[in-house]
Amino acid sequence: MIDIPELALVALVGVSGSGKSTFARRNFAPSQVLSSDAFRALVADDENDQSASADAFDALHHVAGIRLRRGRLTVVDATNLQPHARAGLVRVAREHDVLPVAIVLDVPEALAWERTQARTDRTFGRPVLARMQRDLRRSYGQLAREGFRKVHVLRGVEEIDAAEVRYEKLFNDRRDLTGPFDIVGDVHGCREELEALLFRLGYGLRRDDTGRPVDATHPAGRTAVFVGDLVDRGPDSPGVLRLVMGMVAAGHAICVPGNHEQKLLRKLRGQDVRLTHGLAETMAQLEAEPDSFVAEAAAFIDGLVSHFVLDGGRLVVAHAGLKEEYHGRASGRVRAFALYGETTGEVDEYGLPVRYPWARDYRGSAMVVYGHTPTPEPEWVNNTICVDTGCVFGGKLTALRYPERELVSVGAVKEWYAPARPLVAPAPARPDTVLDLRDVAGRRHVEHPYGTLTVPAENAAAALEVMSRFAVDPRWLTWLPPTMAPCSTSTVEGYLEHPAQAFADYRSAGVDRVVCEEKHMGSRAVVLVCRDPEGGPFGPGGGVVHTRTGRPFFGPPLDGELLDRVRAAVTAAGLWAELGTDWLLLDCELLPWSAKAGGLIREQYASVGAAGRAALPAVLATLDAAAGRGLPVGELRGRMAARSVEVEAYSAAYRAHVAPTDGLRGVTLAPFVVLASAGASHADRDHGWHLDLVDRLCAADPGLFTPTRRRVVDLADASAEADATGWWLALTAGGGEGMVVKPYAGPAARSSRGSLLQPGIKCRGREYLRIIYGPGYTGPEQLAALRRRSLGRKRGLALREHALGLAALDALAGGAPLWRRHELVFAVLACESEPVDPRL
Repeated sequence: MIDIPELALVALVGVSGSGKSTFARRNFAPSQVLSSDAFRALVADDENDQSASADAFDALHHVAGIRLRRGRLTVVDATNLQPHARAGLVRVAREHDVLPVAIVLDVPEALAWERTQARTDRTFGRPVLARMQRDLRRSYGQLAREGFRKVHVLRGVEEIDAAEVRYEKLFNDRRDLTGPFDIVGDVHGCREELEALLFRLGYGLRRDDTGRPVDATHPAGRTAVFVGDLVDRGPDSPGVLRLVMGMVAAGHAICVPGNHEQKLLRKLRGQDVRLTHGLAETMAQLEAEPDSFVAEAAAFIDGLVSHFVLDGGRLVVAHAGLKEEYHGRASGRVRAFALYGETTGEVDEYGLPVRYPWARDYRGSAMVVYGHTPTPEPEWVNNTICVDTGCVFGGKLTALRYPERELVSVGAVKEWYAPARPLVAPAPARPDTVLDLRDVAGRRHVEHPYGTLTVPAENAAAALEVMSRFAVDPRWLTWLPPTMAPCSTSTVEGYLEHPAQAFADYRSAGVDRVVCEEKHMGSRAVVLVCRDPEGGPFGPGGGVVHTRTGRPFFGPPLDGELLDRVRAAVTAAGLWAELGTDWLLLDCELLPWSAKAGGLIREQYASVGAAGRAALPAVLATLDAAAGRGLPVGELRGRMAARSVEVEAYSAAYRAHVAPTDGLRGVTLAPFVVLASAGASHADRDHGWHLDLVDRLCAADPGLFTPTRRRVVDLADASAEADATGWWLALTAGGGEGMVVKPYAGPAARSSRGSLLQPGIKCRGREYLRIIYGPGYTGPEQLAALRRRSLGRKRGLALREHALGLAALDALAGGAPLWRRHELVFAVLACESEPVDPRL
């Protein structure tokens, strides 16, 4: 049995004819094997062209590096008999922090020569094979010294044929451990405080015959995780070691090493180590312990792994933290970072190294919990947190409960050791007002609590063009509305969309109650208004009004005047105090349509109607004259007369949404969702709550706000559905666009299977759809063709944008840094570049 790590660079070593390729085919997937012969063929069209070897191996090393960077096992099928050839492979493995492994295939020279002669593509003589055999013999003693962490030697055909490859996890891979965990910061010999913290966390201590704590268990089966630096500076390093070692041995805890453990281990092994930074105190304390305990402690420290990847990859624990590209990797560089972090090469005024603030640049999805650098209070920075709160320096001993993200602390009994520099808060992460182009440029994978989204580079480029040239200040751009999909295509005669299908869509998803809201035909407007007109938490200014693509709605001064009216209405309605907020985010429709889309209406719709109304009467008159002369034009005249009626209906459809405006005179705002306020996303509130609040705004300023009429429908009540359908027919007959059907439970509602629901399904009226599909869309042939329209792409887009929007609201409410909020909003805008039928 050959044991190799799940992630490694495996070098097959053997002479020509030793069976390396056969062994690789039998034990590895074709995609895992990189053959030097194949790469020679790639670069020179001849796998035996030895003059192409340098280029071939350059290409092989490049591909191997890509695979290792992506976390893929890689096997190199080449002779690998020369030290310089193997050195290149070891270098590639080290560059990507994986273990190099060698598998040596050693067969008798006579057999190798027999196999070589049987191959028509091998033309070298036996002296070459003999030289290979000598190189193989010399390699035996060199492989381990060259850096190969595992060397497997298979001698003879039987041993090679019988060999099986078995994969082993790296020691740091504990993704199978899912917690819950209690992650304890740097203890530094403060045993009394550790006991108190464990007690507060709910652990029960077990003591030996002399009363010393030797284990601790939690009744709920929680696991303690120690981030290292158990020893030095404090009053009882042996006592801390005894307790933690007992917990680890009993399976009640896991532990990673700190830099102080490593220094202690070197001292215990007799190396020349300076007795500084508390090591002298630890050595003095250990002198009172039996030699067996000291040996046991040394073995325990020696067996600690640099870091752990836990809970399916969602949690990483390392003493000094760990960059994303090092998670789950194994190398001296990874271990050094986990133990000591990264320094700038400078020293501060206290003579201590200045540490590079790696957490500021962290963008990983895994939560990283670490210690090493004491701070007065733990602070979240980009999904990382330092839980070393300087207990030994008179601060606190802190634990993070995972996954609850709850911090639990106990105060130090006293200052046991004077710090070299005062405890100060960590350097802040990137200022909240600073964005980085790397956050949004190029192809990216955006992970958020509702899923993962891939943003193609071309979509990101299109969004960047809009965002950088036209959008409002990113500090104010907190949310963009998702696109909305229509209901399933109707089977009702003469209708493309009908409420029956909207109700059926939600019923099939397990929804039992919906709200049908009048669909206002206007322009989507997002309103972020602050209580203070001079400025709020987002920057100077009292708010912003922007379009669904993030552009200022009217621009100054009209946006400011509109915000003043909204602010006054929120005040009159008493919402500032009721919601405990100094700002409010509203999703609205601004009416009439022509207030924002006047140019579009004139160029795209009115021109069509005008052309039809001008041309068709002349066509009818000509046809009437032709009929008077006895020509058979009756059928043609009938079609033209029908088209004339359709054009009139088309003109009436868009005219219903055109009204004169002068500044804000004639402009109204129809709010329908209160998205968020200070510290809270309201996406989990039902639509009854939202509509009650916006009704109060309408009552506070009926001149500005237009109410949203609605019907609440129990989907198990056929009469309620019939009533809502009749209401929709009356709305659309009066020139209304239609209605939006939403799950009554609210924007964040989920299906019976637990997946996000469409936030709303639009059901547009028969006459309104003439604007979208053209004057004659109701003709039997056109309607039949339109009924074959595909909605899957539109619905998928709507759900992706909706999920991003919910994540953006959560980030806003949770005080996430600007880059995170902006990344989510930017992704919504990037989704809008998807090629989807704009008529849907």
